[in-house]
Amino acid sequence: MTIQIPFDNSYARLPERFYTRLAPTPVRTPGLVRINEPLARDLGIDPGALAADDGLNVLAGNAVPEGADPLAQAYAGHQFGGWVPQLGDGRAILLGEVLDSNGLRRDIQLKGSGRTPYSRMGDGRAWLGPVLREYVVSEAMHALGIPTTRALAAVTTGEPIVRETVLPGAVLARVAASHIRVGTFQFFAARQDTEALRHLLDHVIERHYPQAEGPLDVLNAVIDRQARLVAQWMGVGFIHGVMNTDNTQIAGETIDYGPCAFMDAYHSEKVYSSIDQFGRYAYNRQPDVLVWNLAQFATALLPLMGEDRNAAIEAATEAVHRFPERFQAEWLAVFRRKIGLETEEEEDAALLHTLLSRMQTLRADFTNTFRALGTPAARDEFLEPEGYDAWDRDWRARLSREGVAPEDRRETMNVANPVFIPRNHRVEEAIKAGVEGDYAPFHRLVEVLARPFDDQPEHADLRRPPAEEEVVRQTFCGT
Repeated sequence: MTIQIPFDNSYARLPERFYTRLAPTPVRTPGLVRINEPLARDLGIDPGALAADDGLNVLAGNAVPEGADPLAQAYAGHQFGGWVPQLGDGRAILLGEVLDSNGLRRDIQLKGSGRTPYSRMGDGRAWLGPVLREYVVSEAMHALGIPTTRALAAVTTGEPIVRETVLPGAVLARVAASHIRVGTFQFFAARQDTEALRHLLDHVIERHYPQAEGPLDVLNAVIDRQARLVAQWMGVGFIHGVMNTDNTQIAGETIDYGPCAFMDAYHSEKVYSSIDQFGRYAYNRQPDVLVWNLAQFATALLPLMGEDRNAAIEAATEAVHRFPERFQAEWLAVFRRKIGLETEEEEDAALLHTLLSRMQTLRADFTNTFRALGTPAARDEFLEPEGYDAWDRDWRARLSREGVAPEDRRETMNVANPVFIPRNHRVEEAIKAGVEGDYAPFHRLVEVLARPFDDQPEHADLRRPPAEEEVVRQTFCGT
C-alpha cells in the first residue's frame, strides 16, 4: 500500500473495556466525492495518495493502512433527557490518531463504516445526504472560526442504504481533537468503574488540558470551552438539534451534525430537528441544555474528587452554578463584536435583546441583518423598516460614546458577521443533486463557504434567504 499516514494511537493504549477492536466493513465499489486537500496536508497525508486507489480503499473502509489500530469507542449518554446506559460508535470506526502540523493530536474516524457491537439493530451505514451535509456544515463552521470536527473526505460506497426509501451509501472521514464525550465519562461512572474513570481523566488531561491538576480543573476548563462554543453557535444562528450528553465533546468542539441547521429569519425558539418534538434543543434553549449536560459531567467526575463526597458535590455544584455568568460573558463578547462595540456598558445586553426582539417580530433574516447593520440594506430586512430605525438611533448613540460611527467599524463588524452560511435550502439542493450524481452544487457550496466573510458577488444567490416554497422546516438525523 502506497498511502502513508503517520499514526500514533494513544486511545488504543487505554484498557480494552474502553472500546472494541474491529476493522471497517468493506464496501462494494468506492467512489470519490471530495478530498479536503488542505486538511490532509495539515495532517501530514499526501492528498494525491488519498485520492488514488489505495487511499480511496482506506477512506471507504476496504483497507486498513499500516499503523492504524481501528476500534469502536464505548460511551453512554442522556438522549433528550432519557438515560441510555450503552451507546458507543454504532456506525463509526476510529482508524487512529496523528499529530498535525502544529503538534496537536487528531483522530481520524470513518463514519458510516459498518456495524459494531454498539449498533443497536442499526445497519452501521450512512447514506449520502448526511455525509454531504456534515462535510458542508463542519467545514463552514471551521471557516467561521468555530471549534469543530472536520471533514477529511467523502466517498460513495456503491451500495444501497434503506431508510424511508433506498438511497446511495457513503462514508465520511472525520477528523477531531478527540471523540471523547461527556457520555464517555458517564459510561464508566454508571458502572462504578472508578479505575477506568481515572484512566480516562488522565488521558484527557494529557491530551486536552495539560495545565489541569485534577478533575475539578478539568470540569472548569470544559465548562469554559463549552460556554464559549455555544455562544459562538448562537452568534451565527446555528442550532445543533441533538445536544445529548453523548454529543457534548470534552475538547470543546462541535460534534455530530445530524438534524442541525442555520436560521434564516430570526426566531428565538426556532427548532428544525424532526426528532425534537418539544423544543428541548431550540435555539434559545441551547445554553440551558448545555448546563444540564455539564451537570451530568460533574456528577460522573464525583468519584475522582476525593473521599469527602459532600465536599466534592459542593465544589462541583459551585463550578456548574458559575456557568450562567460565564456563558453570559461569552454571549455578550460575541454579540458586541457583531454590532461593532469594543467597550462594555451595562446597557449593552438590553440593546442587543431589543434588536433581536425586533428582528423576530418583523421577520428579519439573521445573517443578512447583522452583515448590513448601519446601511440602508439593514432596513430592508424588516417587514416594517421603522422598527429598525428606532434601534439604529440607539445603536449609533452607543457607538458615539466610543467616538466612532458605524462606517468606521465596518471592517471590524465584517469579520464578525458572515456573508455566507450553509442555508438549509442550499444544502438540500446540493444533497438532491448529489443523489442524482451531480456534485457541482456541493463543491460550489464547500468552496464559497470556505470564505464566509468575503462578499463574493458572483455567488450572491447563495446568500439569499429561501423563497416561501424553498423553506426547509425540518432537518433529519442520518440514522
